[in-house]
Amino acid sequence: MTPLPFRDRLENTDTWQPKRLFFNTSWWFYGSREKFEQADKSRLLNVDIGTYYPILGMSNNEIASLASSQHLCQGFGRISSRGSEEEYLELLKGDLPENKENLFEGINTTWTRVEGGKGIGAILNKVEAEFNFKDPSVHLPDLVMAYQLLQKIEDTHWRDLKSKELKAIIEEVAGLHLEAFTDQAYSNPGESIKVSLEVVNRSNKKISLESVFLNGESKFNEPVNLKDNELFQKELSIVIPKTTEYTSPYWLMEKGTLGTYKVPDPELIGKPETPRAFGATFNLSIDGVKIPITKDISFKYGKPDKGEIYQPFEIVPKATSRLQDKVIIFSDGTPKQIPVTVKAHKDNVSGSVSLKIGKDWILDTPSQSFNIEKKGDEQIPVFTLSPPTSENEAYLTSVVQIEGEEISKELVTIAYDHIPTQTVLMPSEAKVVRLDIHKAGQNIGYIMGAGDDVPTSLEQIGYTVHMIDPVDINENSLNKYDAVVLGIRAYNVLNELSFKQRYILDYAKDGGTVIVQYNTAGRWADQFEQIAPYDLQISRDRVTNENSEVKIIAKDNDLVNYPNKITSDDFKGWVQERGLYFPDKWSKEFTPILEMHDEGEKTTKGSLLVAPYGEGHYIYTGLSFFRELPAGVPGAYKLFSNMLSIGKDNLVKKEQIKG
Repeated sequence: MTPLPFRDRLENTDTWQPKRLFFNTSWWFYGSREKFEQADKSRLLNVDIGTYYPILGMSNNEIASLASSQHLCQGFGRISSRGSEEEYLELLKGDLPENKENLFEGINTTWTRVEGGKGIGAILNKVEAEFNFKDPSVHLPDLVMAYQLLQKIEDTHWRDLKSKELKAIIEEVAGLHLEAFTDQAYSNPGESIKVSLEVVNRSNKKISLESVFLNGESKFNEPVNLKDNELFQKELSIVIPKTTEYTSPYWLMEKGTLGTYKVPDPELIGKPETPRAFGATFNLSIDGVKIPITKDISFKYGKPDKGEIYQPFEIVPKATSRLQDKVIIFSDGTPKQIPVTVKAHKDNVSGSVSLKIGKDWILDTPSQSFNIEKKGDEQIPVFTLSPPTSENEAYLTSVVQIEGEEISKELVTIAYDHIPTQTVLMPSEAKVVRLDIHKAGQNIGYIMGAGDDVPTSLEQIGYTVHMIDPVDINENSLNKYDAVVLGIRAYNVLNELSFKQRYILDYAKDGGTVIVQYNTAGRWADQFEQIAPYDLQISRDRVTNENSEVKIIAKDNDLVNYPNKITSDDFKGWVQERGLYFPDKWSKEFTPILEMHDEGEKTTKGSLLVAPYGEGHYIYTGLSFFRELPAGVPGAYKLFSNMLSIGKDNLVKKEQIKG
């Protein structure tokens, strides 16, 4: 008998099958509106995406435009569209609905699909149809009755899911405010914290607070009648068990493999975040019916410019360490100083920090001690690391030792105004690379586009990088650079380049090297007819498999020979992808250097193109150097160094002749 794949996944769930599978299509999939008009539409359903919702004061297409405009990193902001607008769905599998305006025809989406759910559906449908917007609390008896019936359902999936949703509705219609909060953002296992409770019933219904449990332990057991709009407050305390796990996304707890995360607990898979370690369960009695409502314990504070702020309460180690650079490049045998930032997450923390690395690397000292008095303060011990004599890659890990516990984690805080502040524990490590790399030239001008770390990476191998503001570019301003590099999507996001492009091309014509990294096709200022000195058409071609075979098709070109010999081995260890938005058409002046493709897709030669221009060179590349250099990929460094060095071999020869 052939074993079933993924059979372990069936321990906590059942198999299911969709009834219909659709593909969202439109006229542009057919090439033109005329072709779409003539196409067979027998398997198409049409949907009006311009539906207007009076309660929101907005339509579907307006909401979609707002969502698109929030895609800030890709610059997807757009003007809203309004009015009726047809979209089409093509049936790929399953049965076609007779009513082509109803996707769900013949699919039961009511409470009757759940055994014992018919009565619940009848109650909730009645509440929906007769909803009292002036006094929602009048529906509380019906909602409580539906909750009682829901607890009798044997289907645990629907019972748990709908109980949570129904309790949230009960809270809303009763005007219930339930919260448990601390005055500190985080604490450590074994520590004691104070938890403040606030409870308000803003309705005239009979509701009482029977008890409160913190983390499953009874902490308050004195029933209190919650009178209309009277605030009940209580301060409790709780000891965080020493076995409590630190707060971090469950999919990052252990190191994964290529393209996958490692999640030991299958019941966590699919959850948007790790369930919080501590919660307060408020056991309420509403019209005599017991209803428990659990709230995560949060950290609450106020700021003069923002008012009341909530963020999750976290459990963190007593101290963590951080390596400043995530990739450290040694272009020769010179030792480097490695600062390690140790941060305390409680008062009066002492211990030691050490670095661990492979045997071919040499540290000046195995460990250093630290003593930090105040929570939140830092100390920065500095180690000296000497590289091997030949090429080598390794991982450097910083380890904090406190009272016998080893902590090899870095605490990363994610804080933005539009989302709750979060902490993530990541391995405190850095990739160290000893390169046997050669380069020509020294001063590089860099025009930052949408944002990347390429300049920092180039500095690690000894280049001096000067950031260029396009506003400052003029007729002679670029002449001092050995090469000028444009960051990713520069022509997409810097309209000023449309006025300075002639100076950039003149720089190349006069003997300079211009390197343009990927841009998205056609998304630049209207003033541009070409971003290159010759015809160049950027497509949507890309190679997404970072392990796809790469062939060198211009074996005699300097880009793969000087000053570093590039071979197929230099394309090993790339991350995430090969590259994106490759040109698919170019003039005869360009020489394609590489050939690659994803499995089952056409071969593309547009990933790296070079053309002589006057006395200099113009290079366009869609290779993802913005990913590879910060990841410390040796071959990417060598290839980029060759790009920066192109033409410099002749200068070296001329200097030798003069000498």
